[in-house]
Amino acid sequence: MSESIPVVRVVDHGTAKLMPDVDRERAWLLTVDGAPQSYVDLDEPTHLEFEYTRRLAHVVDSVAPHAEPLAVVHLGGGGLTLPRYVAVTRPHSPQHVVEADAGLLALVAERLPIPVGVGISVHHADARRWLRQAADRSADLIVADVFGGSRIPAHLTSVEYAREAERVLRTDGIYIANLADGAPFDFLRSQLATFAQVFEELALIAEPGVLRGRRFGNAVLVASHSAIDTAALARRTASDAFPARVEHGSSLVKFIRDATAVRDAGAVPSPRPPDGAFSIGGGG
Repeated sequence: MSESIPVVRVVDHGTAKLMPDVDRERAWLLTVDGAPQSYVDLDEPTHLEFEYTRRLAHVVDSVAPHAEPLAVVHLGGGGLTLPRYVAVTRPHSPQHVVEADAGLLALVAERLPIPVGVGISVHHADARRWLRQAADRSADLIVADVFGGSRIPAHLTSVEYAREAERVLRTDGIYIANLADGAPFDFLRSQLATFAQVFEELALIAEPGVLRGRRFGNAVLVASHSAIDTAALARRTASDAFPARVEHGSSLVKFIRDATAVRDAGAVPSPRPPDGAFSIGGGG
């Protein structure tokens, strides 16, 4: 295989493309139908190109002492960027990756293989269906990064889904989700209201321009029964190359306002991003 030639393949949910990064010898950008999905550097798995991925990693880094193993469930696989990061930064962590697109899994296994013996198990399944059969209190972290194309599927947005995730988490476990929305934030506010029905503690991490409604973008939701170390998260996100804010407590209550929780019967997918919202090389 030539490392420098783009790979294009039709997968279950669109057309996947792997494009090499000319500046990094074994780094690849994965897109599906033109939307950036993952960036993977096979030689340096701790290099996180996308802003939202770094924010997910900030949460992972803050939840337990350095290098302590964590049991992690990743809903949504993509190029397995975050599982690779966790395998390096927290060796011996048992990790389950759940991905509904078998064609995408095959492409990643072929072109971006996971090193043997790092504790990552990959499952071809629907995220919610897989959660239903997962053992109670079996995960320290659940990381949800599931997009059907550029939208989060409706069945992963409801109170019933949040309760399923809560059942799988340990009592001090943390749920993290990559969401996307823009002003007036109907979807984002409804997701916060939804998870507030199930978890006592919530935080939201996003770039200030997104929170001010200047552009459509990613926001990371953090939910737990235990107190979230928002001070540590704020320090990490503020020092990023693209700084983000951590909203929690009264400011988050003000942001949610009168939004109502989503039930299965009324669930809808996340909004479709406007054209150009997530450009190649950006943080989408």
